[in-house]
Amino acid sequence: MGSDIFRPVRTASLGLALVLLGSVGRSDPAHGIAMYGSPALPPDFVSLPYANPDAPVGGRLIEGSTGGFDSLNPFILKGTAPWQLRFLAYESLMGRSLDEPFTLYGLLAESVEVAEDRTWVEFTLREGARFSDGSPVTIEDVLWSYDILGREGHPRYLGFARQVAAIDQTGPRSLRITFTVPDRELALIAGMRPILKKAGWEGKDFAASSIHDRPVGSAPYVVSDFEQGHHVTLRRNPDYWGKDLPLRRGMNNLDEIRIEYFGDEGVLFEAFKAGTLNFYRETNAEKWAAQYDFPAVSAGDVVKSEISHQRPTGMTGYVMNTRRAQLADWRVRQALILAFNFPYINGTVTGGRQARIASYFSNSDLGMRPGPAEGAVRDLLLPFAAQLPPGTLEGIALPKGDAAPRNRRDLREAVALLKAAGWHVVEGRLVDGAGTPFTFEVLLRQGDKTGQSVMEIYRAALERLGITMTVRAVDNAQYAAREAAQDFDMMPIRRDLSLSPGNEQKLYWGAATVDQPGSRNLMGMTDPAADAMIEALLAAQDRAAFTDAARALDRVLMAGRYVIPIWGTGPDRIAHRKGLKFPDHTPIYGDRTGWMPDVWWSEE
Repeated sequence: MGSDIFRPVRTASLGLALVLLGSVGRSDPAHGIAMYGSPALPPDFVSLPYANPDAPVGGRLIEGSTGGFDSLNPFILKGTAPWQLRFLAYESLMGRSLDEPFTLYGLLAESVEVAEDRTWVEFTLREGARFSDGSPVTIEDVLWSYDILGREGHPRYLGFARQVAAIDQTGPRSLRITFTVPDRELALIAGMRPILKKAGWEGKDFAASSIHDRPVGSAPYVVSDFEQGHHVTLRRNPDYWGKDLPLRRGMNNLDEIRIEYFGDEGVLFEAFKAGTLNFYRETNAEKWAAQYDFPAVSAGDVVKSEISHQRPTGMTGYVMNTRRAQLADWRVRQALILAFNFPYINGTVTGGRQARIASYFSNSDLGMRPGPAEGAVRDLLLPFAAQLPPGTLEGIALPKGDAAPRNRRDLREAVALLKAAGWHVVEGRLVDGAGTPFTFEVLLRQGDKTGQSVMEIYRAALERLGITMTVRAVDNAQYAAREAAQDFDMMPIRRDLSLSPGNEQKLYWGAATVDQPGSRNLMGMTDPAADAMIEALLAAQDRAAFTDAARALDRVLMAGRYVIPIWGTGPDRIAHRKGLKFPDHTPIYGDRTGWMPDVWWSEE
């Protein structure tokens, strides 16, 4: 079974495999694997520390989403699928613990074994693993899943596929994946690839599937009902094969999860207030403080829960597409950042209750430190000193802004930067040397009322610089298509970052994917320094070297001035019906995929 991406996937003779592979430095088969060190939980652990193994089973969750969907296949580029499907309806060989920076425990696989240098990983499949239709999960299904995702899957799967030298079946229920590069994370990424049923796609085009063609998974939930673009319902499989696994005890307690779609966030919130939904995530601290006084809250029927966490802020803001000529110069991008008067905008939109994101990895030990780069961080950056934007080595911070709307100080600095970049004002309009006016478009989703409010304030500042900004709000399908085609000047961006950043950083900021359709590198950055810092992350052999590489990458990203950062969310805020419960212990990642609805239960 060969492909242009994977070298041939081979079914090896078991006797020959044992001879050839036995001499390679290896660890013993284990119940889990960690990025650094050993898993925190012992082989005989009962459940994850943030799950309640005695949680009751039953009830339903009804949550909302904006936009729509036209696909139920979350593994391909074509169409838009409900994002929840990937995590509720499909499983991988290993499952993640949200209470550790990056540790996996056996799920479809009963054990994992790695080379001492992590150049290969071997998994042994559980004998009782089953798909939702009752058929067994086989090594053939696993091999096919790696192959099809590497050839025809969404671009997010291609980076891993290119780093696989071979996949060999080493026994009736085991396989080995050998890598082309030394990268400690690849063994863990291999354990997180979704496993699909091969027989369900015989005679079908996986990459061009319609909404009626959906993969068969092995997870606790299956799609039981849907109306395209309006709602989708998942039912808990009463015959789910893995309900007694330590990784699954106390999880997947709800009988039904229903996702309702609405035209905009305002309508969605009103549906929650009216009782149509029983769960709502709130990201606006001002709204959380001022607009949750409706009758259900006052009566105690709706509870406001704040979930603490220790994860990095990640990046939320408005990304500038450097593929556009007018946004290619860092001085122009810095001018646009200066014109974004954060204190005034934040005060108007959120009441000033949410602090600005300081950097991509802020709120964690991985974030850059203030002032000049020092020690190992400086050593990593120095080879690129001649091409680094100002602030990378010296230290960089976001503009302070002004609580007043005009922000004259920062606008004066912006004017100077634009002039240095070749722009000047003629009859009130900013033009380049050829007389071409500076114009750009901000792409928003329909119903993004926060974005509309932010951009109306921002527009006034840009007009004072002679810049014409237009705002275009499009439906979900158009938005997804334009994002995939990199057809935008500026648009919202949200990148959640973990305590163990790794190969996904190549997808977000790496040069290799910059022109690839569906690329996650929205800003279009091609920076050798960023690529080198990511490689340093992946090559780090201990936590100290890893932290230094992350802090250096943080500096490169901030100094590139690719994003206008806005506010962080602070603690995770969830409003929910009082009958929906969660354990007292919450994981270090807080409210992230794998916690809600996974460990919640219903007492209604």
